[in-house]
Amino acid sequence: MNLVDYSHSLVSIIPPVVALVLAILSRRVLLSLGAGILLGALYLNDFSFNHSASYLGGTIKGLFISDGGVNTWNMSIVLFLIILGMMTALLTLSGGTRAFAEWAQTKIKSKRGAKLLAAFLGVFIFVDDYFNSLAVGSISRPVTDRFYISRSKLAYILDSTAAPMCVLMPASSWGAYIITLIGGILVTHGVTEYTPLSAFLTLAPMNFYAIFALAMVFVVSWFQWDIGPMKKHEMAAMHGRGFDEGGDVDEQAKDLTEELEITESEKGKVGDLVWPIIILIAATFFFMIFTGYQALAADGKAFAILGAFENTDVGKSLCLGGLFGLVAAIIPVFRQRIVFKEIARTLWIGAKSMFGAILILLFAWAIGSVIGDMNTGRYLSTLVQGNISPMLLPMILFILSGAMAFSTGTSWGTFGIMLPIAGDLAGATDIALMLPMLAGVLAGSVFGDHCSPISDTTILSSTGARCHHIDHVATQLPYAMSVAFVSMIGYLVLGMTDSLPVAFIAAITTFIMVCVFFAWLSRRTYQPIVKS
Repeated sequence: MNLVDYSHSLVSIIPPVVALVLAILSRRVLLSLGAGILLGALYLNDFSFNHSASYLGGTIKGLFISDGGVNTWNMSIVLFLIILGMMTALLTLSGGTRAFAEWAQTKIKSKRGAKLLAAFLGVFIFVDDYFNSLAVGSISRPVTDRFYISRSKLAYILDSTAAPMCVLMPASSWGAYIITLIGGILVTHGVTEYTPLSAFLTLAPMNFYAIFALAMVFVVSWFQWDIGPMKKHEMAAMHGRGFDEGGDVDEQAKDLTEELEITESEKGKVGDLVWPIIILIAATFFFMIFTGYQALAADGKAFAILGAFENTDVGKSLCLGGLFGLVAAIIPVFRQRIVFKEIARTLWIGAKSMFGAILILLFAWAIGSVIGDMNTGRYLSTLVQGNISPMLLPMILFILSGAMAFSTGTSWGTFGIMLPIAGDLAGATDIALMLPMLAGVLAGSVFGDHCSPISDTTILSSTGARCHHIDHVATQLPYAMSVAFVSMIGYLVLGMTDSLPVAFIAAITTFIMVCVFFAWLSRRTYQPIVKS
């Protein structure tokens, strides 16, 4: 099928922009994504309805079947979501969720402590962003619910610790992918003073967005600053009006037991929640290393931890780890001799609870495929070329990568397009600025992905917190934009001085100024609420 080439046309950004604007205005995610997909199909096929219908059929088929077989990546993520939904339901049925929440209330005495618990868990579970958002959400949600913290605030904490931690850690699915890309760029431009790993580790302190996004989570959690739309959601939660603001029942997150209609056991223990989660994490980590080892062995390479992460099968590892966690979650249920009919009903309810998120994810993948065919990323990348001062390039690459990731909904896709471009720009202008430029791409990609309503990581963070997807996007945006401003100042100074310490001092100073503004804004709009 011959598709129209929009790689040098402004038209390439129309489908994602339409989807984004509709999603924000209508709050109907599936309708908005569907409109973007349909519009993109029409543009790509010169508004031929027959060819557009054939293209859409092929795109939908590609979500499930790839290269003549099952699309293992997509289906493994779908399967992991279903497994995690069933596991979460079982943890509720066994009473583990209730027992953990009651235990946490004896140790965690405040809203601040509940938020910090979620934030620390997000930092420590960094092997994969999907896993981080869903697993930390399952652990933290019963605690944050008991302290009347809105699900939107929990989703913000999940999203702001998942990708930022993964992009900073070499022993993660993100780190391995980025190290592979960097290795090719270094070879292409004859850079020999860095190995791919040492280059990644040198880049990490330059990733201002990831570092200050993490710092903002802890500062906001400690000082309990609720800015912009987040204040409405926090006040609604404290007043007991569900856990999110919104008039429509479908747009309102409710307590898990009410939402899933599961009767919690009175015999649950803290270990009934903790051990399945620990086993889930340990098994996933093991299988990420094991599948990486298998890939290395197949290529005749020696085993190394980073090499294993670089070659790991993330989807397969998540599914296998999820199955181990599911078995661990079902053991307490059998121990309590809950009838099989109730167990089967709970498993179905848990799986069904994920169907909405899966549908949104499928639509997001579909529009991602359409945007790829529209060459949106390639068009945006051309905007950085021209007579631009090299000292401005780290900041410009940060902004452009952010716009690309926001429009396409993928940070990994943005990495793949923009990192080689950044390397070429550095080679053509100032090779000394290569690492700052690469860092600008990494940070901008995480920023854009962080804010995008069509990003799968954004969708999974709202899924992990069980809040309305657009609520999460809207409430997170002020915090993300403020950190992006801090990052822009950092990259501007880094490009001008080529000094990381000076740039970091400039970024920290700007961050402190932003925090002072948030403190003033929070006090100005603060209304004390006491929840018994």
